[in-house]
Amino acid sequence: MNFLRNLLAAILGCLVAFGIIFVMFFVFVTLLGSGEDTVVVKDGSILELQLQRPLVDYTGSSDLDPFSGLFDKSQGLDEVLHAIAVAKDDDRIKGISINNNFTIAGLAQTQAIRKALEDFKDTGKFIYAYADFYLQKDYYLSSVADSIFMNPVGAMDFKGLSTEVLFYKDLQEKAGIKMEVIRHGKYKSAVEPYLENEMSESNRRQIKELIQSLWNSMIADIAVGRGISEDDLNTIADTLGGRSPKLAKRSGLIDDVIFYDEYEGKLADALGESKEVKVTALEDYARYANKKTMASGSDKIAVIFAQGEILYGEGSPEIIGQGIINDALIKAREDDKVKAVVLRVDSPGGSALTSDIIWREVELTKRIKPVVVSMGNVAASGGYYIAAGADRIFAEPTTVTGSIGVFGTVPNISELAKNIGINSEQVGTNANAVDYSLFSPMTDSFRNTIQEGIEETYRTFLERVSQGRNMSVAEVDSVAQGRVWSGVDAKRLGLVDELGTLEDAIAEAANMAELKGYGVKKYPKYKSGFERFMEDVGGASATAKAEMLREEIGEDAYTLWKEVKSVMTQKGVQARMPFTLHIK
Repeated sequence: MNFLRNLLAAILGCLVAFGIIFVMFFVFVTLLGSGEDTVVVKDGSILELQLQRPLVDYTGSSDLDPFSGLFDKSQGLDEVLHAIAVAKDDDRIKGISINNNFTIAGLAQTQAIRKALEDFKDTGKFIYAYADFYLQKDYYLSSVADSIFMNPVGAMDFKGLSTEVLFYKDLQEKAGIKMEVIRHGKYKSAVEPYLENEMSESNRRQIKELIQSLWNSMIADIAVGRGISEDDLNTIADTLGGRSPKLAKRSGLIDDVIFYDEYEGKLADALGESKEVKVTALEDYARYANKKTMASGSDKIAVIFAQGEILYGEGSPEIIGQGIINDALIKAREDDKVKAVVLRVDSPGGSALTSDIIWREVELTKRIKPVVVSMGNVAASGGYYIAAGADRIFAEPTTVTGSIGVFGTVPNISELAKNIGINSEQVGTNANAVDYSLFSPMTDSFRNTIQEGIEETYRTFLERVSQGRNMSVAEVDSVAQGRVWSGVDAKRLGLVDELGTLEDAIAEAANMAELKGYGVKKYPKYKSGFERFMEDVGGASATAKAEMLREEIGEDAYTLWKEVKSVMTQKGVQARMPFTLHIK
């Protein structure tokens, strides 16, 4: 009986798998056969900008992938910016409607989109924006619009930036589980939550100055977009003068309070049309735009995307490993058609060893071809380490960077072991054969050995930056110590050369290579969303399991779980962001 049951289950499983493959094949053939016709853009259309998926700098999907966007849970910033650039010159697109809530993107990514929208407006085309409610990042993006509208019963969050840091010292003492910490850098506060119950003054000062600089960049842009002075914008934030639709209109943050059907009427008026407004969704238009090359030529600029934590190993779309990144650098270096390289960095750092391995490959590439770095949301600690050797460094004003410092954390459960009746004994052949046990307190000799490694890594970090930035080691040390900076402050201190977008960095690379006409070649190439989907058919991948956990426990709990897991799995000396920053 069990044999028949198992046989039937196996047959059913094969049929299901075959059915899925057949459906995928059918969709594949359908999409390939339809080509560009799958996206219909009518004359007099409005491009609707609605960012519905988490934004990453680069998804790695091929432009020829017919399933691009169907199986990916994230959206590429490069695709969004390219779509807006194509729409700018598309006579069928008359304007853009920003109909967006909960922008899942970093501040620098949001600023890059806003800059692309400013370029779009320069053609004389219009941009309107509507929301049921505005969070600060959403409003910042929408403030580029010619006119902004809000639902009569909506709300606005406009109060300035803040962040929160959790401390675990008491929890460690109560649980008997602690993190042994070895660090260099008075601002290297990634480990502070394990040592203290409250924020140090140095940490409070750097966080305050960082978010103040980011806020200043935001309101400077909003002031231009809305014609309101920065002082008045700060007064509105201090008094919550935009908390309701009526107050937001009275303060000048928005133009009118209307329902969505009335907003559609505004769009029709802007088009000069009395009939139904023709709208093309950004995700659909991006598939069309992918086939339109903005820059072309036999000479190429290689753009290598390094995004995520830096961990030793091969790497992935979410993790910077020396395997994938160095392979991309070598391919670009050895490709005769590639005349310059742009390294796009979006990383809070991680393994110091991996960072140095990648730094070396950047150095080797720089000897042959110009290397320019473009910094995204974060290029801090290890993220700055791999950027420091470039010929030129560009950052967004709202990029979080710097954090030149290192630390090590080692979990220890000796107190917990003692409380529950576990005693450990070690035997070794030599004086230092037994260096550390999870079940015993850390010895002074082991701590001194780790501290020596930390100090050596920090000195190496300083030397790498000193060499790359043409600064003395003392000058680097004065702005290092784990301190984080905004892009604006980093430029003032000499840690970056220019404030600008990825496109600005590409243009500079072309200029350094003395190119007039050129194309862009993107690295690395990852498996497509369809390929990852098919791998998941037989069982949930790590990514799929993570997504299921996120949905089960909620975003806040999932974020905390990721932070704890990251700390517990760290190996070796870390060049990592001094704290986890959730700005709101």
